[in-house]
Amino acid sequence: MKAKAAEKSWRARAARLAAAVPRSRLHPAVVAWADGRPARESWAVAVSGGADSLSLLLLLWALWPERRARLCVLHFDHRLRGAASRGDARFCAQVGRALGLRVVKGEWADARPAASEGEARTARFDFFEREMRARRIRVLWLGHQQDDIAESLFMRLARGSGAAGLAAPRPLHEGPGGRKHVRPLLDLKKSELLGALRAAGIAWREDASNVRADFFRNRVRRHVLPAWQKAAGRDALAGAARARELLEQDDEALEAWVDTLQPVTPKGELALNRIAGRPRAVVRRALHRWLLAQPRAGELSRRGFDELLAAVQAGKPGRRSLGSHGFAVIRGKRLRFERAT
Repeated sequence: MKAKAAEKSWRARAARLAAAVPRSRLHPAVVAWADGRPARESWAVAVSGGADSLSLLLLLWALWPERRARLCVLHFDHRLRGAASRGDARFCAQVGRALGLRVVKGEWADARPAASEGEARTARFDFFEREMRARRIRVLWLGHQQDDIAESLFMRLARGSGAAGLAAPRPLHEGPGGRKHVRPLLDLKKSELLGALRAAGIAWREDASNVRADFFRNRVRRHVLPAWQKAAGRDALAGAARARELLEQDDEALEAWVDTLQPVTPKGELALNRIAGRPRAVVRRALHRWLLAQPRAGELSRRGFDELLAAVQAGKPGRRSLGSHGFAVIRGKRLRFERAT
């Protein structure tokens, strides 16, 4: 009886939330994409128990009822907050099962208190990718919202990212192995989601580590964004979301331009004559594609990449180290990888 009551309660809450956040409030590109997907396609949704991912799970369940039989909940326990982390895992399992969904839980075997934000994220997404491969799922739904856009923008500006990096997080993005990452909440602010959850009588899990100053994102969230919004005197979050959309369009246009040039030959060489005289942004992207196609090339520093880019633009014969396995060699209007002997 208790399980039946919980099931009925969570389904009623999901319906109330969907009434407050209908499809028209979700990102239109995601809605159009989702409605056109094959009926037998399975979806996975990443759920931490927090407000964003819980909202996403309940909205998916309520707004796409035909997908419920093929919807899988993925929860990853980072094991960094002791009993609180275990409580998050129990909560996500309870909600998922009350909605009649399959729940898959994982945990970070190599967790350590001093782990960085990047290490935790890598472990989490490794789990997602592993479970999706095992279950032949190619679509992962993620709960990023409009505040996340602004936070990511500031973080990536500090790293010197270009248009491709500043266009993240994208509503639709192809991840490793052709798997799709889908983010329908990017048109909604965090405050809007919290208000809708409270109005629907829905409680969520709070991650106490989100208020600590250990992580860069937390510092941006707590100190930078409030001051920035106050200084702007307008809806700065919506402005950041608009800028992200425009950067994504610019990035796609540049990528399409590189596509037309076909700079990487079937032999895996970069044809310098095909990109000669093109804007630096186009040449940079062509060089980046060539590097990605070299499995034995080592990691280049930013300075090393810029030096190689300058050499490619100049077309001057020569060679530069690409790690212990070989060299980038410019000869006869071609850039090729040559193994070290």
